Amino acid sequence: MDVFGEVREREFARLDETGQTYLDFTGSGLAPRRLIDGHHERNLHGVFGNPHSESPSSQASTDLVEHARAAVLRFFHADPGEYAVVFTPNATGACRLVGEAYPFRRGTRLVMLMDDHNSVNGIREFARARGVRVRYIPLRAGDLRADGATVRAGLPRRRSPGLFVYPAQSNFTGVQHPLEWVTLAQRRGYDVLLDAAAFVPASPLDLSAVKPDFVPVSWYKVFGYPTGVGCLVARRAALARLRRPWFAGGTIQASSALGGWHVLARDETAFEDGTLNFLAIPDVAEGVEWIGGLGMDRVHAHVTALTGRLLDGLAALRHASGRPMIRIYGPSTVRRRGGTVAFNVLSADGRVVDERVVARDTAARGISVRTGCFCNPGAGEAALGIERPRLLAAARAGTDQDTLDDYLVRLGLPTAGAIRASLGVASNADDVDRLLAFLADTYRDRSPGTTGLDPRERC
Repeated sequence: MDVFGEVREREFARLDETGQTYLDFTGSGLAPRRLIDGHHERNLHGVFGNPHSESPSSQASTDLVEHARAAVLRFFHADPGEYAVVFTPNATGACRLVGEAYPFRRGTRLVMLMDDHNSVNGIREFARARGVRVRYIPLRAGDLRADGATVRAGLPRRRSPGLFVYPAQSNFTGVQHPLEWVTLAQRRGYDVLLDAAAFVPASPLDLSAVKPDFVPVSWYKVFGYPTGVGCLVARRAALARLRRPWFAGGTIQASSALGGWHVLARDETAFEDGTLNFLAIPDVAEGVEWIGGLGMDRVHAHVTALTGRLLDGLAALRHASGRPMIRIYGPSTVRRRGGTVAFNVLSADGRVVDERVVARDTAARGISVRTGCFCNPGAGEAALGIERPRLLAAARAGTDQDTLDDYLVRLGLPTAGAIRASLGVASNADDVDRLLAFLADTYRDRSPGTTGLDPRERC
């Protein structure tokens, strides 16, 4: 048995015990047993209080939080003199922190990628509210990558500050965008927010080699536990340029109600509002030490091999007529891509099977995949070939009472999105093969009228 077979048996036995096929690692990792047991033991035998005090219980919590900060920096090979760790509820909270505090002003430019997650897209609203121009860099048709020349053209040299925001890995297609864009943008006068939420669960990120200014992470996506804890790994110089629009408990050195003044803390705690999740943050240290011990290069190789198996298997699925059963979005090989595969099922007559039907059928078989557009409208629009005039016309023609189906009809789309299967440290070849067998058994040589599906459900 290889190392990942042992990990599956030791840490994730519940998968096989319950007969579950889990293929939603981009949605969330799965918690290894050791993290759950470790949390229980630590809190059963220790006394931990609110960190904002000097009591023994408070100091015990503070020590564990600071140990977690140091563990995160080691995991990313980040110099603690250059980088700081700000704990947040999740990657979304980290993005909001940057968006609300970034010094946007007229003349500043915000450049985004059409592959950005909605948690990142929301930054544009802070920029627009301050009169800042927002530009999206498009994706190529087919592989849904961004062309390097287009990226360079979209990042003209700036005298005033600018912010470039893009994902290291698409949560829709698994495309891994070049980390070299970080240095390119910085040399042209931009700060860079590198969304690493989908990237770091199975790919190493070395912040001694590539140095983005802001890196949002959700730890439950990396090792499943704890939920409700993420972080912003940020260059200290970049943090110093942020201007917070408010303050809260835990973020200040001093404040006065009568005098109407406050002084923010001088370190990363100035960005940590209220009381941290001090009972769960220590699990982050345990998690990064566990997955780091497995070796991120080895995790990456494991996930890449399974992704290749899935891509090859999907491409091989055919109806008796020779028509393909599957339409894959994004790259068809594992080159510069992660373990996320988005696709649609095609019926025998070539029409797209509504992904909501596939969601129902997979759930009935105990297979966990994700369906929809995965909070990534830009990649979804590019994948389905929807152009801006159609989107604007559909929005203008709508009302507050419209359903999703009403919107799809106006766009002329057969489906609301795609199916996404994603792999992780706990995955094995049997998981991939179960999904492939399910697709073949359920949809091969069948059309809407012969699948046993409700004919009202679109295909």
